Amino acid sequence: MEIRRRSVPEAAAALTAAGVAPLIARIYASRGVVSADELDHALTRLPSWNTFKGIDAAVARLSIAIANGEHVLIVADYDADGATACAVGMRGLAALGASVDFLVPNRFEFGYGLTPEIVELAARRGPKVIVTVDNGIASVEGVAAARALGIDVVITDHHLPGEALPDTDWIVNPNQSGCAFPSKHLAGVGVMFYLLCALRTSLREHGHFAGRHPPNLAVLLDLVALGTVADVVSLDHTNRILVDQGLRRIRAGRAHPGISALFAAAGRDAALATTYDLGFVVGPRLNAAGRLADMSIGIACLITDDQSTARTLASQLDQLNRERREVEAGMQEEALAAMACATDEGACSVCLYQPQWHQGVIGIVASRLKDRFHRPAVVFARTEENELRGSARAIVGFHMRDALDLVAKRAPGTITRFGGHAFAAGLTLPEAALPRFAEEFERVARERLSPTALQRTLETDGELTTEELTLVFARELMNGVWGQGFPAPVFEGEFSLNDQRIVGERHGRLTLVQGHRRLDAIVFNDTGPFPPRIRAAYRPEAHQFQGLFGLQIVIEAWRPA
Repeated sequence: MEIRRRSVPEAAAALTAAGVAPLIARIYASRGVVSADELDHALTRLPSWNTFKGIDAAVARLSIAIANGEHVLIVADYDADGATACAVGMRGLAALGASVDFLVPNRFEFGYGLTPEIVELAARRGPKVIVTVDNGIASVEGVAAARALGIDVVITDHHLPGEALPDTDWIVNPNQSGCAFPSKHLAGVGVMFYLLCALRTSLREHGHFAGRHPPNLAVLLDLVALGTVADVVSLDHTNRILVDQGLRRIRAGRAHPGISALFAAAGRDAALATTYDLGFVVGPRLNAAGRLADMSIGIACLITDDQSTARTLASQLDQLNRERREVEAGMQEEALAAMACATDEGACSVCLYQPQWHQGVIGIVASRLKDRFHRPAVVFARTEENELRGSARAIVGFHMRDALDLVAKRAPGTITRFGGHAFAAGLTLPEAALPRFAEEFERVARERLSPTALQRTLETDGELTTEELTLVFARELMNGVWGQGFPAPVFEGEFSLNDQRIVGERHGRLTLVQGHRRLDAIVFNDTGPFPPRIRAAYRPEAHQFQGLFGLQIVIEAWRPA
């Protein structure tokens, strides 16, 4: 791994001139921040919904549904983004006066999106309007099936559209052609939240709330934050505002019972909630329902207002997550064994399949392989229809959906269907087509990835002085909004080794010396032995032990000094 220091743009000086501390200015400028306004996470900084293409029409249709008491059915996706978007829709539409229920497809029976089969199932609930959340932009056949049954479909989605759009007058998606909304990185839950804000404004202007206050939709922001981080969308300014505001609610004890219960089930203190908790602690527990069972469990956890029910459901989700980890460990071991037997050591991509692999876990395994080998990865499992369902994950510099689109055009008939965005996508194909797919996918990877892009690098934010490396600074960083496209700060420095030992069988616990100062450090999944002096890339962390906080550094990479 190459350790490389980030360049600091000239914008850092402008941020400093605007009153931002020099160290903070350096960190944010190197992540593309050019104005102190971008560090303001107040809700008033959110861009208005009025530039969303199609939102006025969707608001008008939902207003009619509310006025006439028409039944609205939300059709959700089965991941954390889909579950939180469904919960936001359920809570928000109900608060605005709609008669609303939800349906989430079982991924093993119905696959992804609003398919004709899902429409047939939904029709039994008697809806006049179907609202898709985190799906629908590719559901051409499903929308046609709904229209044939006299059901209107309002699509809320964030995935990239295909060549043909569904035949409906109500599409809200920042990535559809002609949409002027400035943030193209909203998660599905963010799109649903924006639609509710627009709907509330319209209802208020038309006197719907005469004699009473409109509902406060900000109470939904803990759900919005969870779905946004868990879906690994790029954290642009809009998303950072949504996530920051949601985290503030969680830390203040104002989270919904389901989110509070998920924190408790994981043994985490919600008062100290971070983006790490949302992405790697709470999010996976919610996702486990869609991966191994039925996401209805997860949605039920998010929409209940009963604390006891929330605790019971969160416990079920925690158990499912434990089972998921066991399944994942076995699949990962088999995947690594297959990689060890691979003949092409210079491959630019990873493409693996085993007939016994679990459909619900292939996405996690693809992500692990992508991280381990620093290559775009696609992992397949067999469906009950004897198709192969694949989950794909990309590295920086490789747009996964565009790559699959190119494969589909170069090798017609290879991919049955696909969809997704830059860093993650899903696809299906006939088993016999797998060798051709793997060949074409590798060719696209070779064309689109330079040797530099295939070199694993860790970018740091430079060195910290003794005065800068403090517990206060570590806590400030931990409370920040970091994630995809806006990585958490990593620093570098040279240390002497005072002590080393192994903890948890797989991790190195070190005592380091820098100048006259001792520092606690941990290196995950590395037991050493470590040399007398090391140069390390690390993250400062406020570590809690027996109720007390202390400074420790988490070493991401190291080499002998």
